[in-house]
Amino acid sequence: MEQPSSRMPWSRFVGAATTSLTRVFLQEDVNFLLTNRIPRRYATLFMGWFSRIESPLLTRLALAMWRPFADLRLDEARTHEFNSLRECFTRELRPGARPIDPDPDVVVSPCDAIVGACGRIDGTSLIQAKGFPYTLMDLLGDRELVDKHRDGWFVTLRLTASMYHRFHAPCDARIRGVTYVSGDTWNVNPIALRRVERLFCKNERVILDLDLPEPGRALTLVPVAAILVASVQLRFLDHPLDLRYRGPNRIACDVAARRGEELGYFQHGSTIVVFASGGARLCESVVEGATIRVGRPLFRWSAPGADRSIQGEPDA
Repeated sequence: MEQPSSRMPWSRFVGAATTSLTRVFLQEDVNFLLTNRIPRRYATLFMGWFSRIESPLLTRLALAMWRPFADLRLDEARTHEFNSLRECFTRELRPGARPIDPDPDVVVSPCDAIVGACGRIDGTSLIQAKGFPYTLMDLLGDRELVDKHRDGWFVTLRLTASMYHRFHAPCDARIRGVTYVSGDTWNVNPIALRRVERLFCKNERVILDLDLPEPGRALTLVPVAAILVASVQLRFLDHPLDLRYRGPNRIACDVAARRGEELGYFQHGSTIVVFASGGARLCESVVEGATIRVGRPLFRWSAPGADRSIQGEPDA
């Protein structure tokens, strides 16, 4: 009897094999094993080296192997030709691809992302996933910053590997300092968040406390690194913040940022946790599992003294 593969076109055979491999990889236990039970630091350092290799042919081959595992869409990218994987991961978009909501009472999303856990902060306690709490002090490590966001709001924004990896200012603000916290590189996908307690508090992260022009309002961004990433490049710093960084944990600066202006980028996919307090309310369209893009409403500022027990307003 003739083997089925002998009558199957090679492209279909490869496609079927890749689909089967993808299904295996996406099984929760296998995914967790492959992405977290390996030497995370060395895998991350290797990926950082590999992604910087400048070879258009190697890049095309790597992207072709990667596509079955991720919904990589480059139709909005400024260019479709890349000399390295890093160029693809950190790609820019065409002008106008992400319109920014102009309402001054709206805090816009700093990145393209899938919304994870979100809602009110219970005193200083919040969640990374159901049944897995952590505290503001665990993540921020700064008593003054913790007090700013006590009983405020939070949202976790997860950037998948195939998404646009640059992040932007959610409103007009000044950045007067950057705090870098060295740590681990656990995967930050939902599977790991349901299994590893206080995961965000264990990983490499950068804390950006934004100085807002309106008194009493507070907004903080916490980009969290992950396996194969562990590198955040801020546009106003000369060096990336990554596993090789050996500088001070607190970096002084004084940078003005306009709403929608680029702040930096991850070198793969990762997470940004956003905190807002002092009259902020989470917009109703921001719910767990929703996809949000740069420039879309995330929080809305209410009048001073307004009741903040109601979650947001409908968005246009």
